[in-house]
Amino acid sequence: MCLRLALFTIIAAWLVPALAETADDRWNLAEVYPSLAAWNADAAKLEAQFTEFAGCKSHLGDSAARFRQCLDLQADMTKRYYRLAMFSGEQLAEDTGSGPYLELDQRADILGSRLKEAEAFVDPEVLHLGEQRIARFLSEERALAIYRFPLDRILRRAPHTLNDEGEALVARFGLMNDAGSSAYSILTNADIPWPKLKIGSEEATLDASAYTKYREAQNRDDRKRVMDAFFGAFKTYERTIGVNLYSQLKQDATYSKVRNYPDSIARVLDRSHVPVAVFDTLIAQTNANLPTLHRYFRLRARLLGLEQLHYYDIYPPLVHGDYKFPLATGRELVLDAVAPLGKEYVQAMKTGFNNRWMDTYPRPRKQSGAHMDAYAYDVHPYVLMNYNDDYDSVTTIAHEWGHAMHSYLANRAQPFVTSDYAIFVAEIASTFNEELLLQRMLKQAKTDDERLYYLGTSLEQMRGTFFRQAMFAEFERNIHARVDAGEPLSGEALTKTYCDILKRYHGVKEGVVAIDDLYCIEWAYIPHFYNAFYVYQYATSIAASSLFAQKVGRAEPGALERYLDLLRSGGSGDPHELVKKAGVDLATPAPYEALVARMNSIMDEIEAILAKRK
Repeated sequence: MCLRLALFTIIAAWLVPALAETADDRWNLAEVYPSLAAWNADAAKLEAQFTEFAGCKSHLGDSAARFRQCLDLQADMTKRYYRLAMFSGEQLAEDTGSGPYLELDQRADILGSRLKEAEAFVDPEVLHLGEQRIARFLSEERALAIYRFPLDRILRRAPHTLNDEGEALVARFGLMNDAGSSAYSILTNADIPWPKLKIGSEEATLDASAYTKYREAQNRDDRKRVMDAFFGAFKTYERTIGVNLYSQLKQDATYSKVRNYPDSIARVLDRSHVPVAVFDTLIAQTNANLPTLHRYFRLRARLLGLEQLHYYDIYPPLVHGDYKFPLATGRELVLDAVAPLGKEYVQAMKTGFNNRWMDTYPRPRKQSGAHMDAYAYDVHPYVLMNYNDDYDSVTTIAHEWGHAMHSYLANRAQPFVTSDYAIFVAEIASTFNEELLLQRMLKQAKTDDERLYYLGTSLEQMRGTFFRQAMFAEFERNIHARVDAGEPLSGEALTKTYCDILKRYHGVKEGVVAIDDLYCIEWAYIPHFYNAFYVYQYATSIAASSLFAQKVGRAEPGALERYLDLLRSGGSGDPHELVKKAGVDLATPAPYEALVARMNSIMDEIEAILAKRK
């Protein structure tokens, strides 16, 4: 249940010594549960609530008071489960090699499945009551007001909701939903014999973590050897991973048919009531602006001193800089950067920094990467970092604490039932803060080299978050549509489909980037494809944040308060409509045009700096 950017894999962090770690650098999960005994006691309460909630079945319509009592109980069960799952998940993140922590997390998963089974009757029964009776209950019992939006969401899903038996059956199948991603995770993290390479003076086992490190190698031959070896390993398992992903696609198609949707994309986007037009506009605008992406690749080739850019050249930093940012400096930079968002925002972040809301440094067996978890509604958000005193670590603090402050504001403003915001909105707050940090760093840059460093980092982030994620989304749309139509898909067919899209985005025909056919197996490296139509939200979010930042930056009347109201609104409405109310309509070209304009302006500045050096 945790909001994590790497949803499908748990990978041990680099086995490097922790940086001067103290107790204050570790988060304090005792605020969630002071002991395992406390966790067990709360789990026992949840199990007792399952029995109590069973008494609500066939009785939701007895009276408005009984209806409220049952909805309150359901909300309390869900809140208790979220807290249990948050604690077990984050303990496991602290030490991914701990058997007891893994067992506790598995217990939480089982409780989650039982919760789904326990509440499976609710939606069908609410639909049986009907809109008029629900409206009467809302007028009779004022305390039901907090459930108005969740109830509206149930009522409008009437064509896609089964009867009691059907919903219970679907809930029982829930334990199988992660089979594809679990098999993929085991295969790629434990079973594939990753190649070993000597990179400079280092001997590397080229798994996913090592690949992300060494694909940035300064030596071009090393970069090619890394990409050849890594994707060569995936090519060996093309058939197996193809069958695995095809099984996941078939499962998505089956659920769509069972719930009476025309296709998988309609079902998945309807969870948050996001119009398919948003997805279509994203893909159309991305393709319309491929010349900007190609301009970036040509600029990259120029900065790297290359006549022909190859796919293995897209990851090394555009500009090298040995800039160090100890944690205290990084935190102060972020606090200074977010000052335009107001004193309340800054003070809340400072409180989190000073009161152990963050687990800061890398340790052996700690989960890699970074994420934010706000599922302990009555406590506060928690942030996992692997801080390494570099600029990327500072941008990650800005990003993850953007999520944390979003949750902090939403949880303070909303009751539990409408506090949890959709992923569609989530990445807006994080990427907005990254833009604020860039503006802060450019103000303090003392040399052109330093400006180039920050501008280049931002440019690459836009490429990776907007264009690359949109490319993944287009691939997803293609393969889901084919499976929805009953077509077979082999690993080889998946590779060909991905290859066509990959080469078009990178301008292979135009001579912009050269891509070896071997690298077209890259689809097999992306775990997010096991969570249907997830990645497009990274692209829409950074587009939205670009337009919000533009509006706030030029002091457009009301823009800042509308943006903060969006954060406070949590999940109190449909995410697309909440973003639209705040001033950005993602079903129109405007936000995508704002992002592309920002990307072009950064390239203009880089080229101006380069022109001075001629």
